[in-house]
Amino acid sequence: MSGTRRFPLGKGPTFRLDCTYSVWWNLLLISAGSFLVAVGIKSLAIPHEFIPGGIFGLASLIYYSFEWLDPGWLFMLLNIPLFIMAWVKVSRRFFYYSAYATAVTTLFYDMFTIPIPVNNELYAAVACGIITGFGSGVVLRSLGSNGGLDVLAVYLYQRYNIGIGKMYLGFNATLFAISMIRLPLDIIIASLILTFIAATVVDQTISLFNQRKVVFIISDNAEAISNEILTTLKQSATFLKGFGAYKRQEKNVLMTVINNVQLKKLEEITFCHDQYALFIVENTFSVLGSSFSKRKLY
Repeated sequence: MSGTRRFPLGKGPTFRLDCTYSVWWNLLLISAGSFLVAVGIKSLAIPHEFIPGGIFGLASLIYYSFEWLDPGWLFMLLNIPLFIMAWVKVSRRFFYYSAYATAVTTLFYDMFTIPIPVNNELYAAVACGIITGFGSGVVLRSLGSNGGLDVLAVYLYQRYNIGIGKMYLGFNATLFAISMIRLPLDIIIASLILTFIAATVVDQTISLFNQRKVVFIISDNAEAISNEILTTLKQSATFLKGFGAYKRQEKNVLMTVINNVQLKKLEEITFCHDQYALFIVENTFSVLGSSFSKRKLY
């Protein structure tokens, strides 16, 4: 790597508002997400006797089988050992935010009844998966979790980089196998659809606004292209040393990281300077550091 140019001469980094560690921002995310989770479960999952997955799914199965307590309160009781784990294995801050999420989810479940008149089981499963998955993802964008299985999922993701959605699917596969003793196969299949959609939506919601494009530009006019990236896009760029296999000549390879909105503008800049340039784009899940997202510490 020959060097890195970050900002135009005389200009510093662009100011970006970062609310990651703001208490009120985290409470807002948790409250909004918990409300969606509670509405999705109460208005769609419970009326159709779906197993929504996770600890709430386990609480629902116990409720369907024994009609003991309310699923919301069973959810809170089943969370106690997981909260102990959050306190010991993750952080006190994560524990407090997760405890708040569990409390408001239980409260919203008891307080609000919002009818969602979807009679078809398949449609209800899809709708419930989208609502609860998005709600869970919003909560997980905070420094807390929805409690329940999320505590274990966040710990495994932080320690071993195991995807949160994959963790849900593994737990739920076991839960559904047990549910077949009590529930009809149609309900189990609908619940599987629900949880698959929810897990997918969770992962997409967590990565929302974090996805970037890594672009490699091979051109004889790399210097001019880099200058315009710095001045027009206000974005950093890095030169990598390359060696052409055909002409056996050294040349600069320009690498930069941009978002989806900037991609077409960068393409236009590149080919305006060199119509024979090689423009390579790769998707990346997230970029941490520099002027991009900060690493989130629970």
